[in-house]
Amino acid sequence: MSRDWALILGISSGTGAAIARALAVDPGYAIAGFHRGNHPEAAAALADELERTGVPSRLLIGEAGTFDGVVRGAAELQLPRRSIKLFVHSLANASIGRFVSGDADQFVHRQFEKTFESMAHSFVYWTQQLVQRDLLAPDARLLALTNSLHESILRQCGMVLASKAALEAYVRHLAWELGPRGIRVNLLKFPTVMTTAARKVYVRQSEQRLEDQHRRIIPAGRMCTLEEVARFVSLLCDERGAWVNGAMIDFTGGMTLALLDHVLNGER
Repeated sequence: MSRDWALILGISSGTGAAIARALAVDPGYAIAGFHRGNHPEAAAALADELERTGVPSRLLIGEAGTFDGVVRGAAELQLPRRSIKLFVHSLANASIGRFVSGDADQFVHRQFEKTFESMAHSFVYWTQQLVQRDLLAPDARLLALTNSLHESILRQCGMVLASKAALEAYVRHLAWELGPRGIRVNLLKFPTVMTTAARKVYVRQSEQRLEDQHRRIIPAGRMCTLEEVARFVSLLCDERGAWVNGAMIDFTGGMTLALLDHVLNGER
């Protein structure tokens, strides 16, 4: 019996690792993924957890966010034809700074290239490679991840917002192009969760202060957890979600409502 696989980029820690754990249990996919090797202890722990579930897994080290890295990575996968049921793009490699400051924090050309290639363009590069190599199942789901920052202004995160806007455009066009093949392409927007990337964005705030702030702006009165995001991704793999395509799925728990309120009321 052939095995269905999930391919996850940014798998070693944070959201990518949580999604891998959830998918190994429900719906029981074999797990393949790429990480840059920056968190070896976390990657080793995840590999051990996946082994205990009994599903096959391949956690590979490589640069999944550049064109050359994508071509090498796709060749290295060596998975059976039409075996990938879910592809998750969970890369975080953005530059933080300002567009115009005259200081050391002003963005330079190489930061534009790195951020957009990793956070947006690589989603298209991977899709191209997976299609060309006939690795996607006929009913595969492609899922890109974004967050509530996409609809707000957060100091020094303009590059993140711009790249996520490009990612949204790619999702819509790919959904249209791949729809006749039975492949679904969506963008999952979730609220702030405690990850290494979040700590980089909110570097001046303690975790306690960050949690307190989000209790005030999320209707549920608490932050979302990585496990909740991961379980929702599992839900999207269900056949009942097969009609969802070209969508920005709002899984922010109403966080966007508070962001809108801040804008309308002039709060900064």
